[in-house]
Amino acid sequence: MAGNDIGLIADLVGNNEPTILSEWLDLQKQAGILRTDRTTEAELNSQSRNFLHLLREGLAKGGDDVSHAAFGAAREMLADLSRSRALQGFSPRETSTFIFSLKRPLFNALNKASKSGSFSAAQSAELVWSTTLLLDGFGLYTLEVFQKSREEVIVRQQREISELSTPVVKLWDGILALPLIGTLDSQRTQVVMENLLQTIVDVEAEIAIIDITGVPTVDTLTAQHLLKTVAAARLMGADCIISGIRPQIAQTMVHLGVELNVISKASLADAFAVALRQTGRAVTKMKIAPGGSVKKSLGQGE
Repeated sequence: MAGNDIGLIADLVGNNEPTILSEWLDLQKQAGILRTDRTTEAELNSQSRNFLHLLREGLAKGGDDVSHAAFGAAREMLADLSRSRALQGFSPRETSTFIFSLKRPLFNALNKASKSGSFSAAQSAELVWSTTLLLDGFGLYTLEVFQKSREEVIVRQQREISELSTPVVKLWDGILALPLIGTLDSQRTQVVMENLLQTIVDVEAEIAIIDITGVPTVDTLTAQHLLKTVAAARLMGADCIISGIRPQIAQTMVHLGVELNVISKASLADAFAVALRQTGRAVTKMKIAPGGSVKKSLGQGE
């Protein structure tokens, strides 16, 4: 952008700022920004007025493109706005409209000045092109920050979901159960290990049952992740039992030549019975005597 263009655009914004701001706000409202119920009219007015002021200041300091140091404050303001709207659930279109809707008010002011004889036809064409490049640059910058913020939100949510979907349950004194649901990948395996090992330490568990009933498939990679978890638990002094191996999964594992080298059972109930026996416990059926009194209940050490 030529230095002369910068000065002319700065003067154009400065001389027509109230009109430009009013038209800009109307266009944003027409686009439905206020209908989202995620921002108020006062907030929209403040954001628009602030950016227009920063834009004029950057132009007055010689800013010729988005990366220019003169637009540092404007970029920071747009970054905060984009991150905020990403967290509030705005769409990319709704976010980028904040910048792209500014084009028409600026072009209207430019057209009015051109008709009044302030600019020649050649100057008007150059100013239109320079203004378009500048606002497109700000629009793309806004979308980049918005997209990055959304990705950060998604990654954080995935991490939180992964942690919530791998609970470690205490079944009995010294016996834990870790029900797995969904695909077991490297990242999730790390979360599983951390949760399981910490719980083993906290409750001084002797046996950990890893239930894979909710795991859709078990391939070589999944088996490796399971073995890593089992090995880590053994290092902490707890034996592991794998439960929930369905017939289809068993056939797949045999076909792939996968050996878990650990006790496995078809159901969590079967694995729990094995865990009780290994810890010297047993469950016996209660006998109800006449009158409703319990003659014999849960037995241990039998």
